[in-house]
Amino acid sequence: PIEQEGTYPLPEAQLDRFMFKVLIDYPTYEEELTIAETTTAGELPQIEAVLDRDGILDIQRTVRKVLIARSVTAYAVQLVRATRPNSEDAPDFVKKYLSWGAGPRACQALLLGGKAHALLDGRVHVSTDDIRYVARPVLRHRLATSFRAESDGVSADHIVEKLFHEVREPAGK
Repeated sequence: PIEQEGTYPLPEAQLDRFMFKVLIDYPTYEEELTIAETTTAGELPQIEAVLDRDGILDIQRTVRKVLIARSVTAYAVQLVRATRPNSEDAPDFVKKYLSWGAGPRACQALLLGGKAHALLDGRVHVSTDDIRYVARPVLRHRLATSFRAESDGVSADHIVEKLFHEVREPAGK
């Protein structure tokens, strides 16, 4: 929102509890037209439940059962550790552009997000591609860019993208 008067940014510890930070753009013309028509009509659209509480819990249990090789877990851990500017694992551009990096919850979010992505893709095993697919929404709110990054126009997403080229994939993904 443009107006944020009376609101306060969440502290890092609270931000870290959100699994993803999803960027949502404005709707297309057609989508906005549909929104305008359906929300201003005389009758409200009927809403039907697609899942109940037990269905959601079943899906969460199923996601946790998706297989992940130790090498893919290691890749996720290495990716997160590379975001920490004071770590020996951090590349120079991380030391230059980040004030602080992601904590252990980021690893958990990468792994669970990767499992969910694999399942949605019809697979029962996680690949490094799944980890990379969820990395931006998992990491973007967990990285604090420095003043230098802001002045150079370097975003958290840019840093994550560069990390994909720095962090080695395990053999055999």
